[in-house]
Amino acid sequence: MNETIPFLKHIAYQIRKSSIEMTSKAGSGHVTSSLSAADIIAALFFDVMHFDPDQFENPNNDRFILSKGHASPLLYAAWHELGKISDQELLSYRDFNSPLEGHPTFRFAYTEAATGSLGIGLSIGVGESLAARQTKRDFKTFVLLGDSEAAEGSVWEAVQLAVYYKLNNLIGIIDCNRLGQSTPTMEALEGDAPERFKKMFDAFGWQAEIVDGHDMDALVTTLQKAREADRPVMIIARTKKGYGVDLFEDKEGFHGKALNSEQEQEALAQLRERFADDEKFRSYPSTSSGRTGGPQRSFSELGKTGEIREKNKKDYQSVHPDSSKNSTVNASLSIPAVRPELVEGYERAYFSLPKPEYKKGDEVATRKVYGKALVALGNVCKEIVSLDAEVKNSTYAELFEKAYPDRFYQCFIAEQNMVSMGVGFDRRKLIPFISTFAAFFSRAHDQIRMAAVGRASLKLCGSHAGVSIGQDGPSQMGLEDIAMMRGLPDSIVLYPSDAVSAYRMVEAMANYHEGISYLRTTRMATPVIYDAQESFPVGGCKVLRESQDDRVLVIGAGVTLHEALKAHEELAKEGIVIAVIDLYCIKPLDVETILRLAKACNNQIITVEDHYMAGGIGEAVAAAVSEYGIKVYPLAVTHLPRSGTPEELLSDSGIDAQAIVRHVKKL
Repeated sequence: MNETIPFLKHIAYQIRKSSIEMTSKAGSGHVTSSLSAADIIAALFFDVMHFDPDQFENPNNDRFILSKGHASPLLYAAWHELGKISDQELLSYRDFNSPLEGHPTFRFAYTEAATGSLGIGLSIGVGESLAARQTKRDFKTFVLLGDSEAAEGSVWEAVQLAVYYKLNNLIGIIDCNRLGQSTPTMEALEGDAPERFKKMFDAFGWQAEIVDGHDMDALVTTLQKAREADRPVMIIARTKKGYGVDLFEDKEGFHGKALNSEQEQEALAQLRERFADDEKFRSYPSTSSGRTGGPQRSFSELGKTGEIREKNKKDYQSVHPDSSKNSTVNASLSIPAVRPELVEGYERAYFSLPKPEYKKGDEVATRKVYGKALVALGNVCKEIVSLDAEVKNSTYAELFEKAYPDRFYQCFIAEQNMVSMGVGFDRRKLIPFISTFAAFFSRAHDQIRMAAVGRASLKLCGSHAGVSIGQDGPSQMGLEDIAMMRGLPDSIVLYPSDAVSAYRMVEAMANYHEGISYLRTTRMATPVIYDAQESFPVGGCKVLRESQDDRVLVIGAGVTLHEALKAHEELAKEGIVIAVIDLYCIKPLDVETILRLAKACNNQIITVEDHYMAGGIGEAVAAAVSEYGIKVYPLAVTHLPRSGTPEELLSDSGIDAQAIVRHVKKL
């Protein structure tokens, strides 16, 4: 037997013990889901993974993603055993001021990925594994999944792409404990779940292994073997939910339920009887909470634990002698880390592009400018990578692929996986630009939402927005995208109207690192209206028409800006003068400029947008000026569009120049 097995069993016991104590103290949490995987976590963190816990962001570290994020007690208990969380902090689990949240977020400094919505972790792992290859690092990425979440389609998108890219540095582990939240899993209901999973992963081209998830020796052997595989590995660990406690072991009805005080004491007594029977570990200082006795100790005082940690650290540094050059994450949790500092430091760099080569009057589609600007960015920043969902010749990401084929990733028609892959690239210090039709990002809304929860600075480009795409019809029209992207915390939403503004907005996205940035591009060509030296700062807008006689303020963006300019010309012939704003930045809004012009225009604003009414430009502007007595009249798409020419569709939706003219006259 491996001489470390008794120690690993002891760590698994401590993790189970901590999981019960922290959830019982909180009065909530997923204790049964944690107990089933405690052996897996002990094997990974204290034997199989190669990492320096003192330098969490070291780029050579193996990475661990807890895809089954509801089992967060596992993660916190492991880092408690690693000496990075005190007893007191461990028992703050789920408290309002604690970084130890119900599902992992970056308020906890040792989180690799914000998870909790199931089916996302493996895709992030694919991104991290590709990033390792891109940056020529040899680290492995380990992803712990639940068996229930394997029903998610995004998991199988990731499974296929991992095989396509031959990711021999990706290792998944399924905690196959048979039970979901309200029912046994689909595979368990159909027969022997581990065998069914093995056949499925074998069929997709993975190396699939079944192991007893509570046999520490077998676990370690199987996990070490996986490190040497020539393809992605999925280990199916046969486990029992609630393992170690008779009250709920392998029983339905206990998902997400904490124990009361009496049940807690009974459970802890059972754990001691069942797992703490090795005399070699009975006398060890408690690495768990003081609630069951024993002083709080620092990691270096923990006997065998400290010895193994120091040995692993020396072994690690002998393989990666540059590790000491990298910054160390502050272990103190008294000031929660919103986002760990990046080792390479690129996040603070400002990327400046050469002046765009477009002339006024030229007609260019903003989607094509996106591709050209991306190439220009790739030339000044080697961390730029491009991901596209098999529409590269429509989004023009193909221009980047042609220029930098080693930094372009074809993700095929699997948008959910693509977005979460981007999170993996972002975590490993690359800058992912992700493109597809605006309409198809709605399929990946959950992944985008979780990327925002994880504060990933993804750069999303949605092309073919609005009814102006024409004959392809409503299934291809992005008409909800502004609402979707506006609703994300810390997001920015950009909507260029011409080539110059589109070019500069791609540059702005590369320099925004606080959250998701979204660029909306159009299929049809639009005339260039700006000089090449014009700037487009985030949070700004452009006043294109203004006079002392303005009667109404018209706000447009993208295609509708050009309709607003046409309306301005037609109304001027009849002696009616309007102000026109290009709202190229929809979030954050330039409220100050909008208010200034609106007050000079009889407190009347008309917004016009190639988007549904709900959540669009009209509602954004109305909310911003509501307390100032200004009336906002939104023109937007209010019914289901159909196929037709762009001109017919803009007219039918009431968002073309003639519709603007009619509405101004009505006012």
